[in-house]
Amino acid sequence: MATPKQIWEQQQSQMQRVKNSGIILTNETPLKDDKEEEMAKSALALFRAKEEEIERKKMEVRDKVQAYMGRVEEATRRLCDIREELDALIDPMRKDIAFLRKKIDTANRELKPLGQSCQKKEREYKEALEAFNDKNKEKTQLVCKLMELVSESERLRMKKLEELSKSIETLS
Repeated sequence: MATPKQIWEQQQSQMQRVKNSGIILTNETPLKDDKEEEMAKSALALFRAKEEEIERKKMEVRDKVQAYMGRVEEATRRLCDIREELDALIDPMRKDIAFLRKKIDTANRELKPLGQSCQKKEREYKEALEAFNDKNKEKTQLVCKLMELVSESERLRMKKLEELSKSIETLS
């Protein structure tokens, strides 16, 4: 099979032969040779056949392109529909997620000073508890000391009362 360039070159050479052989002017009357006329007709027929073949192939390619464009347009429509469905699915989630993230960030910002305050108050509580326990222990020791002193005082008073009672008895 001849390449398009070779076909074009053949057509050009046949066209040149048709031009050169078609009309020879002598005293302004055209002379045609049967062979040259036949060659011109065959070249013209070949040219028309090639033109028809080119036109036919051109139509085939155009039809293929149209069919392909139709498939591409359909695929584009389907992809657009799919993208819209994805966007519809993603949008509510994004809004909810963004809202929740903002809430979490706000809670974190509020928790930090509260945590510091809590730690400070825990330290103060421990210090106060320790002071309370120390004072309670001191009170307990003082109460014990008081009880010892009261017991000793009672014992001494009882002893003194007994002595006085004996002394009164000896006087009578």
